[in-house]
Amino acid sequence: MNFLHIGAGAGDLDPKTNFRDGFSELVKSFKHKNENKIFVVEANPVNIKKLKKCWTNYKFVKIYNFAITEKEKLKKIKFFFSLDDGPHYQLFSNNINHVKHYFPNSKIRNKIVKSININLFLTKYVKEKMIDYFSLDVEGMDYQIMMKLDLKKNKFKNISFEYLHLKTGQKRKIIKKLKHYGYSYGGFGIDHNNLDWLFIKKKSKWNNLISNLLPIIHRKHYKRLNKFLIK
Repeated sequence: MNFLHIGAGAGDLDPKTNFRDGFSELVKSFKHKNENKIFVVEANPVNIKKLKKCWTNYKFVKIYNFAITEKEKLKKIKFFFSLDDGPHYQLFSNNINHVKHYFPNSKIRNKIVKSININLFLTKYVKEKMIDYFSLDVEGMDYQIMMKLDLKKNKFKNISFEYLHLKTGQKRKIIKKLKHYGYSYGGFGIDHNNLDWLFIKKKSKWNNLISNLLPIIHRKHYKRLNKFLIK
């Protein structure tokens, strides 16, 4: 099986998340660990050492210190973080207002990071015909990445992405695109706080009818809504 995580943070070695990480737990739940290929991407260089330790017992894991972007030719990008968010700076974003929103009274610092277009990264580094599970969590850039993602060329069985920072119109556009390429809403993804949506490569008219409600209802109702999904 092939797994891809963009926005990996410190994996399951971050004390701020109680040493829990949905993606790591998903992959590590499979017994035949040396038969799985794992691609992990993290923009923050501080977390790379932790990620290497997180995946130290896995033979086919590749860890990349890149910022994934929707832009075609951008090779470097400025990221912002709050000094109050240490030691792993989970909220590491190229949108300074996104950081200030969560840390309004904190000192903000920045760091230049190597960047690469999402589709170029998949072509140049992943090179797999099918990804079984793709998890995306890129701190306020999820909309741009999802809209740029080439779903005609790149094949995924399951896609989960963070919805927390999406506006109503952005939610509608992503859902419309995923349905166009044969994906159906599958409920929550792997985030422990239920802040991501899962879309599965299969057609389900009923589940997609339910997905039409996602942009217009409060997220506190998502759990109840998911009870009506056809698994």
